[in-house]
Amino acid sequence: MKSDRKLVAHLMRRAGFGATPKELDELTSSKSYEEIVEDLINPEKFDPIDMSYVERYYTGEPVAVHVGKWLYRMANTKRPLEEKMSLFLHHIFPVAWGKSEHGPSLYREIEMFRNTGLTNFKNILLNLSKDPAMLFWLDNNENHKDEINENYGRELLELFSMGVGNYTEDDIKNASRAFTGWTFRQPLSLYPYGHHHADFEFISDDHDYDEKEFLGQVGNFDGEDIIDIIVKEEAAANFLSRHLYNFFVEDEVQVPSWETVDPKDPQAIKELSTAYMESEGNMRNVLSTLFNSDFFKNSMNLPKVKSPTELIVGVIKQTGEFNSPTPGIHEFAVTTLNGSAFEGPLAIMGQRLMNPPTVEGWHTGSEWIDSGTLSERIGFVEKQFADPLKPGVSEMVSRIGSLNDNPAELVDRCLDLLGAVNVREETYKSLKTYAEELRELETSAGVHNLIQMTASTVDYQFA
Repeated sequence: MKSDRKLVAHLMRRAGFGATPKELDELTSSKSYEEIVEDLINPEKFDPIDMSYVERYYTGEPVAVHVGKWLYRMANTKRPLEEKMSLFLHHIFPVAWGKSEHGPSLYREIEMFRNTGLTNFKNILLNLSKDPAMLFWLDNNENHKDEINENYGRELLELFSMGVGNYTEDDIKNASRAFTGWTFRQPLSLYPYGHHHADFEFISDDHDYDEKEFLGQVGNFDGEDIIDIIVKEEAAANFLSRHLYNFFVEDEVQVPSWETVDPKDPQAIKELSTAYMESEGNMRNVLSTLFNSDFFKNSMNLPKVKSPTELIVGVIKQTGEFNSPTPGIHEFAVTTLNGSAFEGPLAIMGQRLMNPPTVEGWHTGSEWIDSGTLSERIGFVEKQFADPLKPGVSEMVSRIGSLNDNPAELVDRCLDLLGAVNVREETYKSLKTYAEELRELETSAGVHNLIQMTASTVDYQFA
């Protein structure tokens, strides 16, 4: 074994959506931890999923179908960090179906996140600022040289790049002036002619070409100049670093509290910010620093609640039920019963992909959990692991051993097969007792029941 199994499992949960027992076998036997990180941050080494093949099975324009296709990609990609960064950017730069009701723009935005997430922060912000879905979501298509709309300029500084306290109201106004004329060509009506996307358009006659002062600099700035200035600010490095820490390492307080509440690990934020400044916002460099750091390696026992997406994708990856295109994956977003549509598990757990609640995105960490969502979460896991014939579950059953084995060893193997899950001592003792009870019952389904019970623990809800 070239690398520690528990550490690699931890990495794959945080940088991706977990790993199957077979994947962990292959990774730990053939690569060092550092080599695995290098593969994650350089996804182009691996072939992408052939979506033309997948599209034949998952067709139609409802948002739920596209959410289903994204879930399929997350569960089956050989480029897990690419998809995880897409989810990260969708969270910190939220755009919702609820306002635009224009699916093609939303789907193209997720693809843009996929293509830019491992480039650099300037490229990400520039593409975001030209994205038709974002332009409409924050009204920059209504930002004119003679009638400034400050929505995008304000959120660019407050929630997308620097955080409250690092700019002035005049900076917001002048940033907004710089983005005048940045709009999109109105697409044709969705129906009945088809589904047409929108494209970025710069209208020079509607752009404010006058001199502007922004963050202490003066010039005839346009939107790209504003982004150039922002990404060189230490405040931007710190703000992005705290977002990354919250998403990949440990649950933090919500963004509005960042102005008054210090980071949980200021030294970690400093390390990430230094990597950002030294590499000019290169995301591969920053993420390499993060995943190879001691603070990340030591974060296995830090509180990190799985988002509903992370939970669902991690489960279906383990069970293997969607290893190939199979009907029904969209039902995790919307469930149909007797011809009527109902919210699926994702929404019930609190996360409607492609339809975040506000410009702040979703509140994370402990706010994912209440009595209702916890019951839904555990019930979902129990249900998905109920069928021992699912390929992933069947493989676990074949590998776990016999109920006649030492109960502690049996529980250890079970935890390992589920992705080297960390559990509290009280949970471990309960599972060991359950394994002993199953042996006494002499049931043929015993080892499967132990797998299902282990996955249904509260501990499994943590990344």
